[in-house]
Amino acid sequence: INKPVEHNDPAPSPNFEFPVFEAEEDEDEEIPDEISRLLEHEKKTIQPHEETLEVINLGSEEDKKEVKIGALLDGNIKSRLIELLKEYVDVFAWSYQDMPGLDTNIVEHRLPLNPECPPVKQKLRRTHPDLAVKIKA
Repeated sequence: INKPVEHNDPAPSPNFEFPVFEAEEDEDEEIPDEISRLLEHEKKTIQPHEETLEVINLGSEEDKKEVKIGALLDGNIKSRLIELLKEYVDVFAWSYQDMPGLDTNIVEHRLPLNPECPPVKQKLRRTHPDLAVKIKA
């Protein structure tokens, strides 16, 4: 650029002494397999693995102690797993009463409210019926 920028014009004047060469794209050049694989992988969305579960009662009908195990397990493995869970059923904590040493600061939920400001009950807000169906789904 030979002349200074005048009048706050941010566009510099062209310099024809040094020609600008534009890169030409080769249309017959192929994308390497590694890059095309990465591009395809980028388009895919990763979903969590969802396995069907089977509920197993380790207790009696009156005192239910339910656990969930994979429904796709092999029959032999599933029966051995159920036997193992029934053998060690006393190891699991089924209620808070089964955990007497548990600190209540961990278990109890508290809202940090200012004692001078009583909580205010707000009116019930209903959603649009079409939107309510989507929320339930």
